[in-house]
Amino acid sequence: MKSDLQISQETELKPIIEIAEKINITYDDLELYGKYKAKINFSKIKQLKKKTKGHLILVTSINPTPAGEGKSTVTVGLGDALNKINKKAVIALREPSLGPVMGIKGGAAGGGYAQVLPMEEINLHFTGDMHAITAANNALSAFLDNHIHQGNELNIDARRVIWKRVVDLNDRELRKVIVGLGGPVQGIPREDGFDITVASEIMAILCLARDIDDLKARLARIVVAYTFDRKPVTAGDLKVEGALTLLLKEAIKPNLVQTIYGTPAFVHGGPFANIAHGCNSVLATEIALNLGDYVVTEAGFGADLGGEKFLDIKVPNLKKAPDVIVIVATVRALKMHGGTTKDQLKIENLEALKNGFGNLKRHIQNMKNYRIPVVVAINEFVTDTKAELSLLEQLCKEQGVIAKRTSVWERGADGGVELAKAVVETIDDQQADYHPLYHLEDTIEEKIAAIVKHIYGGKGVVFSKKAENQIKEFIANGWDKLPVCMAKTQYSFSDDPTLLGAPEGFTVTIREFVPKLGAGFIVALTGEVMTMPGLPKKPAALNMDVTSDGEVIGLF
Repeated sequence: MKSDLQISQETELKPIIEIAEKINITYDDLELYGKYKAKINFSKIKQLKKKTKGHLILVTSINPTPAGEGKSTVTVGLGDALNKINKKAVIALREPSLGPVMGIKGGAAGGGYAQVLPMEEINLHFTGDMHAITAANNALSAFLDNHIHQGNELNIDARRVIWKRVVDLNDRELRKVIVGLGGPVQGIPREDGFDITVASEIMAILCLARDIDDLKARLARIVVAYTFDRKPVTAGDLKVEGALTLLLKEAIKPNLVQTIYGTPAFVHGGPFANIAHGCNSVLATEIALNLGDYVVTEAGFGADLGGEKFLDIKVPNLKKAPDVIVIVATVRALKMHGGTTKDQLKIENLEALKNGFGNLKRHIQNMKNYRIPVVVAINEFVTDTKAELSLLEQLCKEQGVIAKRTSVWERGADGGVELAKAVVETIDDQQADYHPLYHLEDTIEEKIAAIVKHIYGGKGVVFSKKAENQIKEFIANGWDKLPVCMAKTQYSFSDDPTLLGAPEGFTVTIREFVPKLGAGFIVALTGEVMTMPGLPKKPAALNMDVTSDGEVIGLF
């Protein structure tokens, strides 16, 4: 069996100019990054904003397990399959982070014969967007610390600096650090820490900004610290939003690449869905909608995280709701949710599948509550039995949703044709009537309670003393009318990663909040979720190398 990397390297890529021509983008509209990657320039972006939008297809999934779900693979394969049945389709994905690439999770470029290419470059440095975001984030840290060192005109309390530095790697040693050691010349000593780049507010801002002016305004609103009398200090107070925008002026332009089958794909932005809002950029999605009749996009992790955040955070910024939601599930993963251990997945177990179906059932009900039609994509594995696949299809039918098998990893576009037909038919036959989960006028407590009760299936919320005090502070500052971005484990509906399936009767604990005014939401940290992941005992990087000819080895 060939690896994803082998399949990628054996594919003959078309020049990106040819891919662009498929969606009426000319050479003059592009800024080339070699032969196979390009960014869309500002003049074309402005022109496209005036066009009519196509149909939007959101791909999400059940809660992930070590058995694998293949959400990005299905997203890419569905886009290819739509083009195969003569629908003009464009794909919009997030950029991979070096942290998971070098760690354990892997990239976000799909797999098998459903990949975006050039896979090696997309998974590594790509067009430098991640590095630009890292640089802008850390420049803000430098400007902030320099201001304190150079007289502290804004009266900033160094004990109340909340802005962290970032690096696009999993590095647990950097979670908590002390900076400014070495005497007066080296700065003011204080406790600091690092997040992973994809958790940076600047990443979220880049993905939600509609243009350069909006980007600059959002950057100015970033809260970095508090004064000695507890007043918030912003990047705008430091007068550095212009410099930060300058560092991001290329990164905000969406990246155009291609799939194995030559489907145009915009890969832009990469916030994690368990600690950020988990969606690709509004700008890339909007451009794709104005170039294709059907746009296939995905949101990170399960529908309880990326799916909910897409619908409650991205949609109001995009001003376009999905016409249909595709939920990816596998027999293997559902059996794990039903109690099967990983080493027993190859054995037929209808009882475990039926028990684990509760996880998918809740996701189906949750997405339907937004009044958007749902289709289930059963991502097939060779170990699935006919009885298991038939049972899963029947269980989905009982929930009133169409379930179609897909084998795009193995068969590419051909393996997604039935799913593509079902998606088109659903869009044609069922009218979406998007309805948000909560209203911005609701209190912070009411918003979180709505998510916990109506998405997670929990019975209530517990707030730490710190979180309670922060809510009072946010109300006083007028920040309580922002949406809430939940930072929660991806493995469970609850904040306990060991509670698989569809647990009930649990409470979710909010340990603290992080105001992200530039992004336009408040992050609620739950359980033990961390904003800087660590590496596993045997990182994937141990298998990676490069030959003397520059050929990548062991990426995936």
